[in-house]
Amino acid sequence: MELMTRIDIPQSEWKMEAGAKVLLIGSCFADEVGQRMARGGFDARVNPFGTLYNPASIAASLLRSISEREYAAESAELIRGEMDGVWHSWMHHSNFSSADLAELVARINRTTHEVANFLRGADVLIVTLGTAIIYRLKETGMLVANCHKQPDNLFVRERLNAYDIVDQWQMLLQLLESVNPNLKVIFTVSPIRHKRDGYHVNQISKGILLQAVDEIVNGQLPNSKCGYFPSYEIMIDELRDYRFYADDMIHPSEKAVEYIWQRFQDTYLDNKTKDAVAKATKEWRKSQHRNIIDN
Repeated sequence: MELMTRIDIPQSEWKMEAGAKVLLIGSCFADEVGQRMARGGFDARVNPFGTLYNPASIAASLLRSISEREYAAESAELIRGEMDGVWHSWMHHSNFSSADLAELVARINRTTHEVANFLRGADVLIVTLGTAIIYRLKETGMLVANCHKQPDNLFVRERLNAYDIVDQWQMLLQLLESVNPNLKVIFTVSPIRHKRDGYHVNQISKGILLQAVDEIVNGQLPNSKCGYFPSYEIMIDELRDYRFYADDMIHPSEKAVEYIWQRFQDTYLDNKTKDAVAKATKEWRKSQHRNIIDN
Protein backbone atom coordinates (compact mmCIF):
# COMPACT_ATOMS: atom_id res chain seq x y z
CA MET A 1 0.00 0.00 0.00
CA GLU A 2 1.34 3.42 -1.00
CA LEU A 3 0.77 5.99 1.75
CA MET A 4 2.42 8.96 0.00
CA THR A 5 2.93 10.37 -3.46
CA ARG A 6 6.60 10.00 -4.34
CA ILE A 7 8.13 12.42 -6.83
CA ASP A 8 10.07 10.67 -9.59
CA ILE A 9 13.39 12.51 -9.98
CA PRO A 10 15.53 11.45 -12.94
CA GLN A 11 19.17 10.80 -12.15
CA SER A 12 21.43 13.66 -13.16
CA GLU A 13 23.69 12.93 -16.13
CA TRP A 14 26.57 14.38 -14.12
CA LYS A 15 27.53 14.02 -10.47
CA MET A 16 29.14 16.34 -7.93
CA GLU A 17 32.48 15.29 -6.53
CA ALA A 18 33.42 15.55 -2.87
CA GLY A 19 34.71 19.01 -2.04
CA ALA A 20 33.22 20.59 -5.18
CA LYS A 21 33.01 24.39 -5.31
CA VAL A 22 29.33 25.35 -5.11
CA LEU A 23 27.70 28.77 -5.07
CA LEU A 24 24.16 28.81 -3.66
CA ILE A 25 22.05 31.90 -4.14
CA GLY A 26 18.42 32.79 -3.61
CA SER A 27 15.77 32.42 -0.93
CA CYS A 28 16.33 31.33 2.66
CA PHE A 29 15.85 27.72 1.55
CA ALA A 30 19.25 28.08 -0.16
CA ASP A 31 20.71 28.75 3.30
CA GLU A 32 19.29 25.47 4.62
CA VAL A 33 20.75 23.38 1.79
CA GLY A 34 23.99 25.38 1.74
CA GLN A 35 24.63 24.77 5.41
CA ARG A 36 24.33 21.04 4.85
CA MET A 37 26.66 21.16 1.87
CA ALA A 38 29.27 23.06 3.89
CA ARG A 39 28.99 20.56 6.76
CA GLY A 40 29.39 17.77 4.21
CA GLY A 41 32.76 19.02 3.04
CA PHE A 42 31.78 20.99 -0.06
CA ASP A 43 33.47 24.32 -0.72
CA ALA A 44 30.10 26.07 -0.46
CA ARG A 45 29.53 29.80 -0.69
CA VAL A 46 26.01 30.52 0.52
CA ASN A 47 24.02 33.67 -0.32
CA PRO A 48 27.00 36.03 -0.37
CA PHE A 49 24.68 39.01 -1.04
CA GLY A 50 22.23 37.90 1.61
CA THR A 51 18.83 36.36 1.00
CA LEU A 52 17.35 37.16 -2.42
CA TYR A 53 13.88 36.01 -3.39
CA ASN A 54 13.01 36.94 -6.96
CA PRO A 55 14.77 35.89 -10.20
CA ALA A 56 15.32 39.48 -11.39
CA SER A 57 17.25 40.49 -8.26
CA ILE A 58 19.27 37.27 -8.27
CA ALA A 59 20.17 37.73 -11.93
CA ALA A 60 21.08 41.40 -11.42
CA SER A 61 23.36 40.53 -8.48
CA LEU A 62 25.15 37.79 -10.41
CA LEU A 63 25.53 40.02 -13.46
CA ARG A 64 27.05 42.81 -11.40
CA SER A 65 29.52 40.41 -9.81
CA ILE A 66 30.57 38.85 -13.11
CA SER A 67 31.27 42.31 -14.54
CA GLU A 68 32.92 43.31 -11.22
CA ARG A 69 31.21 46.69 -11.42
CA GLU A 70 31.90 48.44 -8.12
CA TYR A 71 29.62 50.62 -6.06
CA ALA A 72 30.59 54.19 -5.24
CA ALA A 73 29.44 56.25 -2.27
CA GLU A 74 27.11 58.19 -4.56
CA SER A 75 25.61 55.06 -6.21
CA ALA A 76 21.84 55.25 -6.62
CA GLU A 77 21.50 51.80 -5.04
CA LEU A 78 22.74 53.11 -1.67
CA ILE A 79 20.38 55.01 0.61
CA ARG A 80 20.26 56.28 4.15
CA GLY A 81 17.21 54.95 5.92
CA GLU A 82 14.58 57.53 6.82
CA MET A 83 13.67 55.76 10.04
CA ASP A 84 16.98 54.36 11.30
CA GLY A 85 19.61 56.68 9.80
CA VAL A 86 21.59 53.61 8.69
CA TRP A 87 23.07 53.18 5.21
CA HIS A 88 21.55 50.36 3.16
CA SER A 89 21.91 48.87 -0.31
CA TRP A 90 18.71 48.29 -2.25
CA MET A 91 20.36 45.18 -3.77
CA HIS A 92 21.78 43.61 -0.59
CA HIS A 93 20.53 42.09 2.63
CA SER A 94 20.47 44.19 5.79
CA ASN A 95 23.52 42.24 7.00
CA PHE A 96 25.51 44.65 4.83
CA SER A 97 23.89 47.76 6.32
CA SER A 98 26.11 50.10 8.32
CA ALA A 99 26.11 53.48 9.99
CA ASP A 100 29.38 54.07 8.09
CA LEU A 101 28.86 54.58 4.34
CA ALA A 102 32.50 53.88 3.51
CA GLU A 103 32.32 50.58 5.39
CA LEU A 104 29.16 49.58 3.50
CA VAL A 105 30.72 50.37 0.11
CA ALA A 106 33.97 48.56 0.94
CA ARG A 107 32.18 45.41 2.08
CA ILE A 108 29.88 45.32 -0.95
CA ASN A 109 32.77 45.77 -3.39
CA ARG A 110 34.89 43.18 -1.62
CA THR A 111 32.04 40.68 -1.83
CA THR A 112 31.47 41.51 -5.51
CA HIS A 113 35.07 40.60 -6.39
CA GLU A 114 35.06 37.51 -4.17
CA VAL A 115 31.94 36.14 -5.88
CA ALA A 116 33.39 36.89 -9.33
CA ASN A 117 36.56 34.98 -8.48
CA PHE A 118 34.59 32.10 -6.97
CA LEU A 119 32.32 31.81 -10.02
CA ARG A 120 35.27 31.58 -12.41
CA GLY A 121 36.35 28.36 -10.69
CA ALA A 122 33.02 27.05 -9.40
CA ASP A 123 31.72 23.62 -10.31
CA VAL A 124 28.03 24.23 -9.59
CA LEU A 125 25.66 27.17 -9.20
CA ILE A 126 22.43 26.40 -7.33
CA VAL A 127 19.67 28.99 -7.78
CA THR A 128 16.64 28.90 -5.44
CA LEU A 129 13.75 31.06 -6.63
CA GLY A 130 11.21 32.18 -4.05
CA THR A 131 8.73 34.53 -5.69
CA ALA A 132 7.87 36.26 -8.95
CA ILE A 133 6.86 39.40 -7.06
CA ILE A 134 9.29 42.31 -7.33
CA TYR A 135 9.49 45.86 -5.98
CA ARG A 136 10.69 48.99 -7.75
CA LEU A 137 11.35 52.48 -6.50
CA LYS A 138 8.34 54.57 -7.44
CA GLU A 139 10.51 57.61 -8.24
CA THR A 140 13.06 55.96 -10.57
CA GLY A 141 11.72 52.51 -11.45
CA MET A 142 14.90 50.90 -10.14
CA LEU A 143 14.63 47.27 -9.06
CA VAL A 144 14.82 46.72 -5.30
CA ALA A 145 15.95 43.40 -3.81
CA ASN A 146 15.40 44.46 -0.19
CA CYS A 147 13.08 47.21 1.03
CA HIS A 148 14.84 47.47 4.44
CA LYS A 149 11.53 48.28 6.14
CA GLN A 150 11.37 51.68 4.47
CA PRO A 151 7.96 53.36 3.94
CA ASP A 152 5.66 51.45 1.59
CA ASN A 153 4.88 54.57 -0.43
CA LEU A 154 8.41 54.50 -1.85
CA PHE A 155 7.74 51.33 -3.83
CA VAL A 156 5.69 49.91 -6.67
CA ARG A 157 4.85 46.21 -6.51
CA GLU A 158 4.92 44.18 -9.74
CA ARG A 159 4.66 40.57 -10.82
CA LEU A 160 7.14 39.21 -13.33
CA ASN A 161 5.93 37.01 -16.15
CA ALA A 162 7.67 33.82 -17.22
CA TYR A 163 8.87 35.23 -20.54
CA ASP A 164 10.69 38.15 -18.91
CA ILE A 165 12.41 35.76 -16.52
CA VAL A 166 13.48 33.45 -19.35
CA ASP A 167 14.88 36.32 -21.45
CA GLN A 168 16.93 37.71 -18.56
CA TRP A 169 18.32 34.34 -17.52
CA GLN A 170 19.07 33.26 -21.07
CA MET A 171 21.48 36.19 -21.40
CA LEU A 172 22.95 35.60 -17.95
CA LEU A 173 23.53 31.88 -18.55
CA GLN A 174 25.32 32.61 -21.81
CA LEU A 175 27.56 35.07 -19.97
CA LEU A 176 28.22 32.56 -17.19
CA GLU A 177 29.21 29.97 -19.76
CA SER A 178 31.69 32.37 -21.33
CA VAL A 179 33.21 33.05 -17.91
CA ASN A 180 33.22 29.41 -16.77
CA PRO A 181 32.52 26.81 -19.50
CA ASN A 182 32.52 23.96 -16.97
CA LEU A 183 29.88 25.47 -14.67
CA LYS A 184 26.76 23.40 -14.03
CA VAL A 185 23.56 25.18 -12.97
CA ILE A 186 20.75 23.72 -10.85
CA PHE A 187 17.47 25.60 -10.47
CA THR A 188 14.95 24.89 -7.77
CA VAL A 189 11.79 26.64 -6.57
CA SER A 190 11.61 27.22 -2.83
CA PRO A 191 8.84 25.30 -1.07
CA ILE A 192 8.38 28.18 1.38
CA ARG A 193 5.12 30.06 0.84
CA HIS A 194 5.17 33.86 0.80
CA LYS A 195 2.39 34.60 3.26
CA ARG A 196 2.68 38.37 2.80
CA ASP A 197 1.55 38.06 -0.82
CA GLY A 198 -1.51 36.03 0.14
CA TYR A 199 -1.84 32.32 -0.58
CA HIS A 200 -3.62 32.76 -3.91
CA VAL A 201 -0.97 35.15 -5.23
CA ASN A 202 1.72 32.85 -3.85
CA GLN A 203 0.37 29.96 -5.92
CA ILE A 204 0.29 32.09 -9.07
CA SER A 205 3.82 33.28 -8.33
CA LYS A 206 5.15 29.76 -7.86
CA GLY A 207 3.47 28.72 -11.11
CA ILE A 208 5.24 31.51 -12.99
CA LEU A 209 8.59 30.44 -11.54
CA LEU A 210 7.96 26.80 -12.44
CA GLN A 211 7.03 27.71 -16.00
CA ALA A 212 10.07 29.96 -16.40
CA VAL A 213 12.49 27.38 -15.02
CA ASP A 214 11.07 24.72 -17.31
CA GLU A 215 11.67 26.99 -20.31
CA ILE A 216 15.19 27.82 -19.11
CA VAL A 217 16.25 24.24 -18.39
CA ASN A 218 14.92 22.90 -21.68
CA GLY A 219 17.18 24.72 -24.04
CA GLN A 220 19.37 27.41 -22.52
CA LEU A 221 22.64 25.55 -21.89
CA PRO A 222 24.14 22.76 -24.03
CA ASN A 223 25.46 19.39 -22.85
CA SER A 224 22.99 19.00 -19.99
CA LYS A 225 24.66 21.76 -17.97
CA CYS A 226 21.39 23.13 -16.68
CA GLY A 227 18.95 21.15 -14.54
CA TYR A 228 15.98 21.37 -12.21
CA PHE A 229 15.57 19.87 -8.75
CA PRO A 230 11.94 19.68 -7.52
CA SER A 231 12.18 20.97 -3.93
CA TYR A 232 8.77 22.59 -4.27
CA GLU A 233 7.08 19.45 -5.56
CA ILE A 234 8.64 17.24 -2.87
CA MET A 235 7.30 19.51 -0.14
CA ILE A 236 3.86 19.95 -1.67
CA ASP A 237 3.26 16.33 -2.70
CA GLU A 238 5.50 14.01 -0.68
CA LEU A 239 5.55 16.01 2.56
CA ARG A 240 2.11 17.59 2.44
CA ASP A 241 1.33 16.78 6.10
CA TYR A 242 1.68 19.67 8.58
CA ARG A 243 4.00 17.56 10.74
CA PHE A 244 6.66 18.38 8.15
CA TYR A 245 6.29 22.12 8.79
CA ALA A 246 7.89 24.33 11.43
CA ASP A 247 5.80 26.00 14.12
CA ASP A 248 4.90 28.88 11.80
CA MET A 249 3.23 26.38 9.42
CA ILE A 250 5.10 28.07 6.54
CA HIS A 251 8.71 26.90 6.64
CA PRO A 252 9.72 23.24 6.25
CA SER A 253 10.69 21.53 9.49
CA GLU A 254 14.20 20.27 10.13
CA LYS A 255 13.02 16.77 9.24
CA ALA A 256 11.56 17.98 5.94
CA VAL A 257 14.74 19.81 4.96
CA GLU A 258 16.79 16.72 5.81
CA TYR A 259 14.50 14.61 3.59
CA ILE A 260 14.81 17.03 0.67
CA TRP A 261 18.59 17.15 1.19
CA GLN A 262 18.66 13.33 1.01
CA ARG A 263 16.70 13.35 -2.25
CA PHE A 264 19.13 15.95 -3.59
CA GLN A 265 22.07 13.69 -2.72
CA ASP A 266 20.38 10.74 -4.40
CA THR A 267 20.07 12.83 -7.57
CA TYR A 268 23.44 14.56 -7.81
CA LEU A 269 25.90 12.48 -5.73
CA ASP A 270 27.26 9.01 -6.38
CA ASN A 271 27.72 6.54 -3.52
CA LYS A 272 31.39 7.41 -3.01
CA THR A 273 30.61 11.11 -2.62
CA LYS A 274 27.63 10.39 -0.36
CA ASP A 275 29.93 8.40 1.92
CA ALA A 276 32.42 11.29 1.99
CA VAL A 277 29.61 13.74 2.82
CA ALA A 278 28.32 11.52 5.63
CA LYS A 279 31.83 11.25 7.09
CA ALA A 280 32.45 15.02 6.88
CA THR A 281 29.04 15.74 8.46
CA LYS A 282 29.79 13.35 11.29
CA GLU A 283 33.10 15.11 11.94
CA TRP A 284 31.36 18.48 11.91
CA ARG A 285 28.86 17.29 14.53
CA LYS A 286 31.70 16.02 16.71
CA SER A 287 33.42 19.40 16.48
CA GLN A 288 30.21 21.17 17.50
CA HIS A 289 29.88 18.84 20.48
CA ARG A 290 33.48 19.56 21.53
CA ASN A 291 32.87 23.31 21.24
CA ILE A 292 29.85 23.05 23.55
CA ILE A 293 31.87 21.11 26.12
CA ASP A 294 34.82 23.53 25.91
CA ASN A 295 32.55 26.50 26.44
